[in-house]
Amino acid sequence: MSKERFIEIYNQHIKREGADKLLAYLCDNSDFFTAPASARFHSSYTGGLCRHSLNVYECLADYMARERVQNRYNLNASDETIAIVSLLHDLCKINTYKPSIRNVKDESGVWRQVPSFSYDDKLPYGHGEKSVYIISGYMKLTREEAFAIRYHMGFSGNEDKGNVGSAFEMFPLAFALSTADMEATYFMEPSENNI
Repeated sequence: MSKERFIEIYNQHIKREGADKLLAYLCDNSDFFTAPASARFHSSYTGGLCRHSLNVYECLADYMARERVQNRYNLNASDETIAIVSLLHDLCKINTYKPSIRNVKDESGVWRQVPSFSYDDKLPYGHGEKSVYIISGYMKLTREEAFAIRYHMGFSGNEDKGNVGSAFEMFPLAFALSTADMEATYFMEPSENNI
């Protein structure tokens, strides 16, 4: 269901040259639709990466539709831009998680093995910048889109904090995407880990 919804939103909003080739890559040459979004935390289940991307899309579209955001903050973005930055912000995670087993204590203190994922990045190019790099191999991003994706981790990432603040000031969409990513991660997804 998540894959079909992702493709529907993608095809409805993303019309830019090369978008079809990027979608073909995601469908045919990556694990985007089956990968987790993390090894142990948010959306750490098969298909979690696609589900997380849809959650971020929902949060960002809702945020950008707010009257205060549009009128007071003067922050506007096209439906295409909203879809691009939210649906594609975490492409850096494709083909990096491998099924594994880890030991955890159960309620009675007994160790047991549980399915998990391990992280094995064969293209260690950073986080947001790696997503920009992958997307740019297929279609052109605007500068604002590239900065939004690059800095979507906000102040919780490993970036120089001064750069994050500057990026948010220069490209408010980066702040909006970071907010949507955090909303999806911390408010929508903890309950989804029980799927």
